[in-house]
Amino acid sequence: MSNFYEERATMIAAEDLQEFVPFGRDHCKHHPNALNLQLRQLQPASELWSSDGAAGLVGSLQEVTIHEKQKESWQLRKGGSEIGEVDYDEELYVAGNMVIWSKGSKSQALAVYKAFTVDSPVQQALWCDFVISQDKSEKAYSNAEVEKCICILQSSCINVHSIEGKDYIASLPFQVANVWPTKYGLLFERSSSSHELPPGPPREPLPTMFSMLHPLDEITPLVCKSGSLFGSSRVQYVVDHAIKIVFLHTDPSIVMTYDTVQNLHSVWVLRRVKVEEENAVLKFSEQGGTPQNAAPSSSLTAHLRSLSKGDSPVASPFQNYSSVHSQSRSTSSPSLHSRSPSISNMAALSRAHSPALGVHSFTGVQRFNLSGHNQSPRRHSISHSPESNSNSSFLAPETEPIVPELCIDHLWTEAIANIREKNSQASKVFITSDLCGQKFLCFLVESQLQLRCVKFQESNDKTQLIFGSITNIQAKDAAPVEKIDTMLVLESSGNLVLYTGVVRVGKVFIPGLPAPSLTMSNPMPRPSTPLDSVSTPMPLNKLLGSLDEVVLLSPVPELRDSSKLHDSLYNEDCTFQQLGTYIHSIRDPVRNRVTLELSNGSMVRITLPEIATSELVQTCLQAIKFILPKEVAVQMLVKWYSVHSAPGGPSYHSEWNLFVTCLMNLMGYNTERLAWTRNFDFEGSLSPVIAPKKARPSETGSDDDWEYLLNSDYHQKVESHLLNRSLCLSPLDVSQMKDEDLSQNLSLDSSTLLFPHIPAIFFVLHLVYEELKLNTLMGEGICSLVDLLVQLARDLKLEPYLDHYYRDYPTFVRTTGQVCTIDQGQTGFMHHPSFFTSEPPSIYQWVSSCLKGEGMPPYPYLPGICERSRLVVLSIALYILGDESSVSDESSPYLSRITPGFTLRDLETLPFGIALPIRDAIYHCREQPAADWPEAVCLLIGRQDLSKQACEGNLPKGKSVLSSDVPSGTETEEEDDGMNDMNQEVMSLIWSEDLRVQDVRRLLQSAHPVRVNVVQYPELSDHEFIEEKENRLLQLCQRTMALPVGRGMFTLFSYHPVPTEPLPIPKLNLTGRAPPRNTTVDLNSGNIDVPPNMTSWASFHNGVAAGLKIAPASQIDSAWIVYNKPKHAELANEYAGFLMALGLNGHLTKLATLNIHDYLTKGHEMTSIGLLLGVSAAKLGTMDMSITRLLSIHIPALLPPTSTELDVPHNVQVAAVVGIGLVYQGTAHRHTAEVLLAEIGRPPGPEMEYCTDRESYSLAAGLALGMVCLGEGDTINVDVTCPGATLALAMIYLKTNNRSIADWLRAPDTMYLLDFVKPEFLLLRTLARCLILWDDILPNSKWVDSNVPQIIRENSISLSEIELPCSEDLNLETLSQAHVYIIAGACLSLGFRFAGSENLSAFNCLHKFAKDFMTYLSAPNASVTGPYNLETCLSVVLLSLAMVMAGSGNLKVLQLCRFLHMKTGGEMNYGFHLAHHMALGILFLGGGRYSLSTSNSSIAALLCALYPHFPAHSTDNRYHLQALRHLYVLAAEPRLLVPVDVDTNTPCYALLEVTYKGTQWYEQTKEELMAPTLLPELHLLKQIKVKGPRYWELLIDLSKGTQHLKSILSKDGVLYVKLRAGQLSYKEDPMGWQSLLAQTVANRNSEARAFKPETISAFTSDPALLSFAEYFCKPTVNMGQKQEILDLFSSVLYECVTQETPEMLPAYIAMDQAVRRLGRREMSETSELWQIKLVLEFFSSRSHQERLQNHPKRGLFMNSEFLPVVKCSIDNTLDQWLQAGGDVCVHAYLSGQPCEESQLGMLACFLVYHSIPAPQHLPSVGLEGSTSFAELLFKFKQLKMPVRALLRLAPLLLGNPQPMVM
Repeated sequence: MSNFYEERATMIAAEDLQEFVPFGRDHCKHHPNALNLQLRQLQPASELWSSDGAAGLVGSLQEVTIHEKQKESWQLRKGGSEIGEVDYDEELYVAGNMVIWSKGSKSQALAVYKAFTVDSPVQQALWCDFVISQDKSEKAYSNAEVEKCICILQSSCINVHSIEGKDYIASLPFQVANVWPTKYGLLFERSSSSHELPPGPPREPLPTMFSMLHPLDEITPLVCKSGSLFGSSRVQYVVDHAIKIVFLHTDPSIVMTYDTVQNLHSVWVLRRVKVEEENAVLKFSEQGGTPQNAAPSSSLTAHLRSLSKGDSPVASPFQNYSSVHSQSRSTSSPSLHSRSPSISNMAALSRAHSPALGVHSFTGVQRFNLSGHNQSPRRHSISHSPESNSNSSFLAPETEPIVPELCIDHLWTEAIANIREKNSQASKVFITSDLCGQKFLCFLVESQLQLRCVKFQESNDKTQLIFGSITNIQAKDAAPVEKIDTMLVLESSGNLVLYTGVVRVGKVFIPGLPAPSLTMSNPMPRPSTPLDSVSTPMPLNKLLGSLDEVVLLSPVPELRDSSKLHDSLYNEDCTFQQLGTYIHSIRDPVRNRVTLELSNGSMVRITLPEIATSELVQTCLQAIKFILPKEVAVQMLVKWYSVHSAPGGPSYHSEWNLFVTCLMNLMGYNTERLAWTRNFDFEGSLSPVIAPKKARPSETGSDDDWEYLLNSDYHQKVESHLLNRSLCLSPLDVSQMKDEDLSQNLSLDSSTLLFPHIPAIFFVLHLVYEELKLNTLMGEGICSLVDLLVQLARDLKLEPYLDHYYRDYPTFVRTTGQVCTIDQGQTGFMHHPSFFTSEPPSIYQWVSSCLKGEGMPPYPYLPGICERSRLVVLSIALYILGDESSVSDESSPYLSRITPGFTLRDLETLPFGIALPIRDAIYHCREQPAADWPEAVCLLIGRQDLSKQACEGNLPKGKSVLSSDVPSGTETEEEDDGMNDMNQEVMSLIWSEDLRVQDVRRLLQSAHPVRVNVVQYPELSDHEFIEEKENRLLQLCQRTMALPVGRGMFTLFSYHPVPTEPLPIPKLNLTGRAPPRNTTVDLNSGNIDVPPNMTSWASFHNGVAAGLKIAPASQIDSAWIVYNKPKHAELANEYAGFLMALGLNGHLTKLATLNIHDYLTKGHEMTSIGLLLGVSAAKLGTMDMSITRLLSIHIPALLPPTSTELDVPHNVQVAAVVGIGLVYQGTAHRHTAEVLLAEIGRPPGPEMEYCTDRESYSLAAGLALGMVCLGEGDTINVDVTCPGATLALAMIYLKTNNRSIADWLRAPDTMYLLDFVKPEFLLLRTLARCLILWDDILPNSKWVDSNVPQIIRENSISLSEIELPCSEDLNLETLSQAHVYIIAGACLSLGFRFAGSENLSAFNCLHKFAKDFMTYLSAPNASVTGPYNLETCLSVVLLSLAMVMAGSGNLKVLQLCRFLHMKTGGEMNYGFHLAHHMALGILFLGGGRYSLSTSNSSIAALLCALYPHFPAHSTDNRYHLQALRHLYVLAAEPRLLVPVDVDTNTPCYALLEVTYKGTQWYEQTKEELMAPTLLPELHLLKQIKVKGPRYWELLIDLSKGTQHLKSILSKDGVLYVKLRAGQLSYKEDPMGWQSLLAQTVANRNSEARAFKPETISAFTSDPALLSFAEYFCKPTVNMGQKQEILDLFSSVLYECVTQETPEMLPAYIAMDQAVRRLGRREMSETSELWQIKLVLEFFSSRSHQERLQNHPKRGLFMNSEFLPVVKCSIDNTLDQWLQAGGDVCVHAYLSGQPCEESQLGMLACFLVYHSIPAPQHLPSVGLEGSTSFAELLFKFKQLKMPVRALLRLAPLLLGNPQPMVM
């Protein structure tokens, strides 16, 4: 058996043995294979369906099975996932035509992720990431976005599939031998064939390596740069066939090649080509002096080009003859071969647009019609020239050479050995790093059974790699185990051995696979380690335990018979061959898992154990590794690993004990003799490493075994057990660890590995200990670590450290203990590092001094290990000491400094005293954060509202929180009226007190039949009555047809369409129902004449209204737009409107050009109008050339004079002209302006002979001209008088306040002149004049009247008078008409000036005029002015009113609209209805989410939409094209701010404070609004603030720029807000009387403080707080003692919740508990006392006091009444202890004598709380002999001891009997 023990000694047990079968193999069998499908296709149909059809099928199936035998291959890699650290494998399996990608882990079963089937057998499949960015510099690769792809290589092409779902196919111009994924893209090796044409004299050999950076890029040759002997490096193509790539790695980006001629391996760095190298290669090949390199690169180009068009492959030098077959087979794939010249332009499209074109972008046709070396029939001019040199030179100018993209730079070549056999090519290469992070490049040369390892490292400037020497390891196979920084080597003997770097760790023992060395006679060489020399007797049962665990059943099928296995392990004479299986090779390493292939073909996957599982051991190992020299560290880790991973290794709990034992052994301790390590319980087995080699299982046993049992922990536990007492078993006398053991001093063995490094290790472990103190979850670990540290400190005689540990853990740390002497002579060998301090670094002490403002030395820390210490020190230093700027008010730089490391979770595990300053900073930041802080900071300060806002801000525009997801099924029972998708939730918040929204919906719906109410008089016959009803219906239909425009305004941008369903368009219902019997009345009965085409425009408007529901943020594509095209011709008008709407909301840009032309060629007038206006609106102000061409075709004036006359319908021309205006808006484009100017006044020429609609064309030209020169002022001279010109002037001089122009437009002031002007034009002239004099407009009726000329004002009749004054020379009719039109014009300008502002005085002024006009209409003299004119003016004033109140849904305006809606008879025609319902729509624009803007372009759009001449009937376009009414969309902007409660995710009310910038009319002012509300225009505002007290404050500063707020508004205006604790939302508690604070203020008696726990739910929704209230604050019946605690808990809870610091609740309770524990004298550790001390110091610190003075209003962070009580009770407890005999203890401590055990705990508390220095500092002061307190004070000043502590010490030091307690 001895042999067996020897082996086990350094064996490493592998875990998780599983049989391994590639998942793809199984999946393939069930995958619908492409092969059999193809075979079916190849056979003629007759054969398949012949009489013996079955035979045909069987035949094909047999063929399939033959094919199935192809070779399979697979590769595994580590799967990365975003969510958490899930560790899984990804497998890529290839067989035949299939590639299967699967994923799976230990916890999840494997599952197919993707499966691909291609046309021809797959040669190789691999993962590759392509960089997408266009900028291909080296920098771009470090942080560019990558496309993760899978590449499948076939014989003639490579398929690339990206994870996003893009597919590319790239054809390959040569046979590929191998593909490698690189950091930049793919690298191809061309397969060299023996048949390759020998290079003729004039031609260079062709390159052998090529790269492709993206599937849409060209394949380019690789360049190499190698230093020559003379130091000049030469750049050239890689053309040598002898060089083969054997390995490629992405990071570092290196390539390893093998030269088959010289039999040498070389390493190259792979990088981007530099510009000079590109030029060198191309130049070098062009101007070579010798004829050999006349133009090789161009001939190369020609080869590549000619091949990609698929010439006959025979003559091509790239392909060997054997590939003819594969070439012909691939002709089926069109993308490779059907390359016609016309595609070549398409190929130049950017790669983003054409994933489908997997072809390389050639630019000219000649490029691939030339083939430089074979007589193909396609040759053009040179096909008859003789084949000669001139041929290739002739080519040179025509082909551009292909520019290389990647370059390989030579780094290293292995040394040339004396005898180097042939084919010593590496069969496997990998990079591994050892346990200390040194990297090795290892390559396995199988022919020599050698693994060669080369160490390499980065140079200091990180630019290049430096290679070291080669180490050879005998090996048959090897694989890296990256997770534990080791590699697994299979030796030729069949042993598996673990190495780290080139250091051997030990053999791997696989339970179930026999260890081959049991039978092989040669003893394995074992690394000699210091442990061999340790030989101590070992209690036997520790050894026995380990044998049982060896025998594990194996999942490998051959070994199922466990009995046989059992024998074979223990019978020494069994031969290994009996088992017949041995490990053949290793493959697929992932993390710490690896597959072993056995000789019988089965595979098993094993997992190698981790270095350490417990966090504590991991941290200590890291720290020790950090401090030791690399070689020592590797040796130590190897030793630990082999101890830890031995078969039957320790479980989690005993891992620490094992670690301590191992570490102390390595330091030279004899752990068997040391009292506290001797009793470690290793739970079953102790690793045999420490066991003596000679121990044999003895048959008899010995007395030691009994002793061991009696001393075990188990025995002591049993002894104290109750059962033991009840059975009256007398306790055994345990011979207490024979005394002579203790008395004799143990000494350390100084020859061990770590002996010299003990001080360094001690110091780093001390820092780890301080680090763990900052994590409240690691308490257990600290106690374990203290034991080790105390032992080391004792032996190193470090008194201050011992004292430090004693103060932390008085009960664990005894003053006396077993000391191991270290020979004085040996201490010289110990290496004391420079950073070792004699005073122990203490994190608590450091923070305390910091708070007191004393200077402190910097705190030492280990990077990467003590991260918490670093963050705490940094953050507290910044906050408390930091330069004043970072402390005063702006805690923000401070926060952004600490967020990289801190999260709220970390804060929760910090002890409360340490966390307090950080929490305080957070608390103050939470009050006034800036809106632009990063997401992480907002989360840290607990402002989820801000972090969510920041997070949403980064998301692409899409559906927002508010978009109502009403399933379409809910509304089916009532017919769809086109308004179901409005967001009810927000609207019910905006207009909560009435049902005005339902009313608007009722007024604007056009899908239900109207009610036709006609009374049948007795004299009417039935027939006449029916006619009467139908006439009445016709009148009502005028109104119904006018509704859709208004409805479009109301539902603007409120809907996100489903891409798979067409947009629902509500139908326009023109029927009626007559009461009382509800009979249907229809216009088509033929009883009355109905105008033809009456509904065509109404349908158009209906389509626009439906289309405008689509929000601009929706995801829509070209296909969906076409998909909506109606099947029936009668719906074409609606579709035309729909297209226009898509243009207005910006989606029409996605429509393919092809489709646009398609629509226009149909010649449908409406479609053309909608499309032209839509496209132009979508391209507003872009001067887009293609759109300009499109529009010009429809405008005769823009066509060349000689062109053929096109018959373009007049309305389409009008639309095209306005379109030109939109596309060129604001550009002042000279040519366009001149043409349009000419068009305004163009007389109706021959082609317009019978034109009645001349006016609308002229107006359109005027509007367009105005838009083009919008606000450009004095650059253009215009002198025409028609409406178009007037408005053009208004727009050109808009807001310029140009008096001279304005005076032209003044109304005439003599009767003579007045007769020359049409009264309607006066409206436009007044409007134009006011728009030019923008700043003069004032919102009062006096200003409105001031626009009326004096003659009119004096003579105009007031309409209410009864008799008319008669006068000869004045035309009363003209005067009164002029009067009303001028007033209407002024009102309209008022509407423009205050559009969307909700300005109160403007509203009152306009409302008064509207009321006046209503009364005029019913006045007796109305006929003088003419009802039509009055109606027009009333409509204009109503529209102005709606513009001012846009989106606000004002009730008074709604009442006016509703009144006018009911008027249907008399003068009320289609146009007036249109105006009234547009006013209603603007009033509720976008359901209250949108308002109007007053920017120049908005005013231009509104002038088009609200042109004050309304159509007389539904087909009237004479004066103004109806389609233009919808351009109001261009003036609408989202301005609704909706506060959304971040916790419930629902909209709510919040108070906003809006600050206006000062202007010439008013100072800077503030206004309070209750949101959700429409904001004023952003350029008027300075800042917006969410005001308290209910919600956390939030400031959006607009002076820095409006971008942030604009993006919020564009995403439905969602502004996240967070309720403060104890506040209810405004909805639940409008007056604020129910909040908890209000209730408690009402009755300030003592009971009020102990509030009822039920009420807490009003304050907080945090489940933790609610359940705390439930369980800890509810009184029960007989409370007695507990009442006081209950009151305390209630008041603390109350405090935390009202002050909004629920995170302080645990701190309060911990403080309370600590004080109680101290009172009971049960303090076993002093950390809680430290925390209380730090809290008290923080609140008395200077920085905190200053902050309180600066901000007296700020809430206190902790209750001011609580802290003094805590302080007082601690003082009392400690003083009582002092009087009750503690003083003796303190005296003993200070004089360095031992004191009694029972008092140790309280003594430590006293020392810590009063910060009394350690005794070794005191002698320097000279305590004895002081006589007075003053003298003491003076002496203690340098020790920084607080006075109150000194007062308590004084009696001891001065010898006074009483302590002087104040």
